[in-house]
Amino acid sequence: MTYAPTVPEPQLRELGSVLPHLVSLAVECPEEPYDGELQPGDVEIRFRPLSPLDRSGLTVVIEIKSKWSTSREVNRQERVDALHADIRAATGLVDFGVYLSLPSAAWSQGD
Repeated sequence: MTYAPTVPEPQLRELGSVLPHLVSLAVECPEEPYDGELQPGDVEIRFRPLSPLDRSGLTVVIEIKSKWSTSREVNRQERVDALHADIRAATGLVDFGVYLSLPSAAWSQGD
């Protein structure tokens, strides 16, 4: 996630608190069901402040990558629209965008 210097730290902390659950709900599918119990590696969040050279019309941009599946693909716009609404409701954030990418991918983190 990238954020402008005008975003207060308490709001960023709130985002960090609610995003793991909200993102997990947004991308859950039969191939990867969400049981409400996140495990290490399930969700990674990185906060990056905009640099003076960056150009963005939004105060926050949240980028989500989740492995492609047929069930995620068919309604990806509805998923990201609902996630945007859920983030707004949970945090009060207004001027932000959510980008959902569903690449063909694999993941392993060992034991």
